[in-house]
Amino acid sequence: MKTSASSGTVFVVDDDASFLKSASRLLRAAGYAVQAFESAPAFLGQLTPETSGCVVTDLQMPGFTGLELQAALVRSDNPLPIVFLSAQGDIPTTVKAMRQGAEDFLTKLSPKEKLLEAVNRALARNAHERTQREELHELRERFATLSPREREVLGHVVRGRMNKEIADELGINLRTVKLHRTNLTRRLQVHSVAELTRLVEAVGLFKPESAA
Repeated sequence: MKTSASSGTVFVVDDDASFLKSASRLLRAAGYAVQAFESAPAFLGQLTPETSGCVVTDLQMPGFTGLELQAALVRSDNPLPIVFLSAQGDIPTTVKAMRQGAEDFLTKLSPKEKLLEAVNRALARNAHERTQREELHELRERFATLSPREREVLGHVVRGRMNKEIADELGINLRTVKLHRTNLTRRLQVHSVAELTRLVEAVGLFKPESAA
């Protein structure tokens, strides 16, 4: 089943104008929103953090190859999934592309069904990864509301310290520790130390075993 058009745009990048036109026509006929570019820099020049979709690109392009485009996407704030379509694929290049996260690596002679399947997967992956990034951003915003003292208490909590131990370590009274813990669970919207620890690991704030 085809992923809905609301899942994003398919960005086709190929320096071969004829193939670019035919591939774009095929994808549009299948119901996708499509934008075509004759070079990787032209595509990257319009990429924004809000851009949603996937990239279908040639491997060998003058000046800026498909692998270089993939590397640029990986480094960006919006690493769109990429599907390679190449006339000159080889095993080492295919392996490198897949290890760097390519959704698929197809030849330009592959059946159109293979391309459409790969695009479906890439769009679904993009939707999932965008949701994850949005959730992580929202989570980091919650952590940003913590005071320095609350962060100190948090570090001890995820190390498994008891309230009295935390109070002794920080030189504050037990009631204050309990108040900070209550604020932590409220602001971070958690109900247990285990859940709190998972959130800390998710945002990479610090490792529980080395927190202080």
